[in-house]
Amino acid sequence: MQTSQAKSGSTSNDLGFAQGEDESRSYDRIAIVASDTERAQEALAHLSAQGDWVPIEEADAVVVLGGDGFMLQTLHTMLDAGRIVPAYGMNLGTVGFLMNRYDKRASIRKRLERTRSKAIAPLKVHATTQNGESHTLWAINEVSLLRETRQTAWIEVTVGSRVRIKQLVGDGVLVATPAGSTAYNLSANGPILPFGSEMLALTPISPFRPRRWKGAILPDRMNIGLRVLDPEKRPVSAVADQKELRDVAEVTLAIQHETELELLFDPGQSLEERIVSEQFVTE
Repeated sequence: MQTSQAKSGSTSNDLGFAQGEDESRSYDRIAIVASDTERAQEALAHLSAQGDWVPIEEADAVVVLGGDGFMLQTLHTMLDAGRIVPAYGMNLGTVGFLMNRYDKRASIRKRLERTRSKAIAPLKVHATTQNGESHTLWAINEVSLLRETRQTAWIEVTVGSRVRIKQLVGDGVLVATPAGSTAYNLSANGPILPFGSEMLALTPISPFRPRRWKGAILPDRMNIGLRVLDPEKRPVSAVADQKELRDVAEVTLAIQHETELELLFDPGQSLEERIVSEQFVTE
């Protein structure tokens, strides 16, 4: 069972973490999962000798060996199963934005005891296809609507209860959370959102019309609707993180604070700091 207790006398810093004396955190049942890459499998073999691990279905916390993509895959697995436990990533991939540094010499249990927890609220996506099928998807980083053919996508954009753009013409549009704002959203010239801002980025992808619209920053309490215009001639797919749904007709999405995911980070390696640092990259 997870326990977390900050010692008395500590204060909070501007990132929301307790500072002063260390926070004490312990987990009795820990699962460990790894991606299929050679590096991750080697790390799994090495770390497995540190103790007895349990299946993720029985765990109080899960150690994730791999990159950001495998972390997202693991978080989605928990969302789909309806059982969410804290996830501690160790980077054996490329970027490792959601991960911690891998150190084969360190004790996993000791590292977990010193971690700081941050909650991430995912987007819940309801999509309807051209043939009337309904689907529910989750997105931790972003939801993208993308044209499937050489024809530009025509998309009606609704925010709240009002149609804000009658016809967005371009390659598509995406909605990003703060955690995902430094990923595809950033490459599409969208804004980086501070973690904890409770905002969403609505970003066009290679827009042709309206020419001067660069996107919007929205309070995450507002629902967003995206309706595909002329879907037979201009088919559009919806991509929620790693899951794709073809030939969509309409998508509605909203943030789900009541279904928050929990990521664990080593001291001094907060997600907030990484998002802030990304805005000062000059190379």
